[in-house]
Amino acid sequence: MFFSSSYRKVVDAKQEQRRQALATAGGDAVAPAGHEEFLKATASQIVERIKKGEWTASQVLEAYIARAVLAQQTTNCLTEVMFEWARKQANVLDEEFASTGKLRGPLHGVPVSFKDHYDIAGVDTSVGFTQWANKPAEKHCDLAEQFLAAGAVLFVKTNIPQTMFAFECSNPLFGRSTNPFNDAYTPGGSSGGEGALLAMDGAALGVGSDIGGSLRIPAGYCGIYSLRPTSGRISLTGSRGPAPGFEGIKVTAGPMGRAIEDLELWCRLTFGIQGKDQDVTPLPFREVQVSKKLKFGYYTSDGFVKASPACQRAVLETVAALRKEGHECVEIELPDAVKALEIFIGLTSSDGYETMLSHLGPDPKEKALFLVSLGPSLPSFVRSFASWILSTVFGDPIFAGAAKQAYKKPMKEYMKFVEARNSYTKAFNEKVWERYSLDAIIAPVQAIPQMPHGGCDNYITLAAATILYNVLDCSVGVLPVTRVDPSKDGVTDEWINGPGHGSKLLELGVFTAKKAPLYNPETAKGMPVGIQVVGKRWDDEKVLGMMKVVDEALGGGGVERGFGPGNWDRYRKEGK
Repeated sequence: MFFSSSYRKVVDAKQEQRRQALATAGGDAVAPAGHEEFLKATASQIVERIKKGEWTASQVLEAYIARAVLAQQTTNCLTEVMFEWARKQANVLDEEFASTGKLRGPLHGVPVSFKDHYDIAGVDTSVGFTQWANKPAEKHCDLAEQFLAAGAVLFVKTNIPQTMFAFECSNPLFGRSTNPFNDAYTPGGSSGGEGALLAMDGAALGVGSDIGGSLRIPAGYCGIYSLRPTSGRISLTGSRGPAPGFEGIKVTAGPMGRAIEDLELWCRLTFGIQGKDQDVTPLPFREVQVSKKLKFGYYTSDGFVKASPACQRAVLETVAALRKEGHECVEIELPDAVKALEIFIGLTSSDGYETMLSHLGPDPKEKALFLVSLGPSLPSFVRSFASWILSTVFGDPIFAGAAKQAYKKPMKEYMKFVEARNSYTKAFNEKVWERYSLDAIIAPVQAIPQMPHGGCDNYITLAAATILYNVLDCSVGVLPVTRVDPSKDGVTDEWINGPGHGSKLLELGVFTAKKAPLYNPETAKGMPVGIQVVGKRWDDEKVLGMMKVVDEALGGGGVERGFGPGNWDRYRKEGK
């Protein structure tokens, strides 16, 4: 009873604090008509208009403040709200520019949002835990320092899932965030609040992070752009996570935005900057000339779960567009991608998730963590028996093999998984990059375009599609391609009987269950569908260049096909 009341007291106080901070926006939550031109501008365009003297940082900020309030009312995407401090930042920038005629830096006047686990001095970095609330950070994280020095205006932080180890976006402290295109769906995770805010033009540029798909899944779900750079290129000093010291799979910071040019602007600023702890590879942004004729590999099944008709169509339409532009595209076979998921689970569960879950304290555990924490909580004989049942009775050795790896391990077993990770990376290099001589891979972001709320409870392993490239530490971008169309994306007999199927149990629940399958193109009508553009490790600049090639091949860039700035407004006006 004590824990319950103490937990609720913190929740109520923090949400009231957020409500009061939102009220400082003033005016109506619906942005005035005069704000439209600011909201439709990319970060790069904002800087250019300020440089020409046409806009001020304060004018731009007020437009994004108004839209951030609307985004919060629509999706519950915000945690910390810093409007008053942001206005002071913008005023100083305007005074500097009026006095010198010079921009402070390449992000002068750009409103930027940060995922909640980054420290910004004076506000909490609670990561959704009530035990971490009401303990404001004393210093800015390295990235915040870099962005402020470049002239960015930091004005909000965004919501994440409890522990950041899920791709739904809900925690007991700030509640559940929803997808801006359909509130029956999640915006993804763990950078889910960022995805929702940016999709609604509630920020011009965002700062996220990724350990299993946390930059890419929200980007795919919300119809925006992101890049998961190679680990070590960007400082994470001053970020907080529930499992500090874990390096079996490296976390990486990365950009989220509404245009590829903005991702590049973000990366030019941050790559190779070592910060306080010198924990970054000193490799600044490199100028890379992308070949006029590229070779892309592609697939629509990773062997774990076959891509839905909508996600399959996004890949195949991209391939057709690239071929039309003269690029070579070859279908490829992945070398036992299920093994990558087993390695990921084996490494991340090495302490039985005890460290990660220890921060919950009095907070109720989110249902999205049910499957994650189930395996390590079972006695070894029960886990082994359950795996045998899955494999022999249900005929699903794929799911059984993955589930079997979730247990607490002694150091010698952890080291074996690290060795397996390194061996798998070497095999992938030989069997994919070298065998096919590829520049990049076009792949589904996930087997389904979006996850309905509650889907993570039993289907969190769908993240295998992104986890593969965390195990490999590849550079991976995500961009929007199309929208779900029930007339094209239904589960047909041809799809059911075609090749590429994986886990029987997962595919049954996702696609063909008699009652409420996760994938339903009728209820998901009009929702964004994205792809991953995968490059080799350290190919971050080349991946950005290849993303531009793909974006242009699909129809002149994202804005021309209904993505990018103004995306949400267009969608709403069309009555989807």
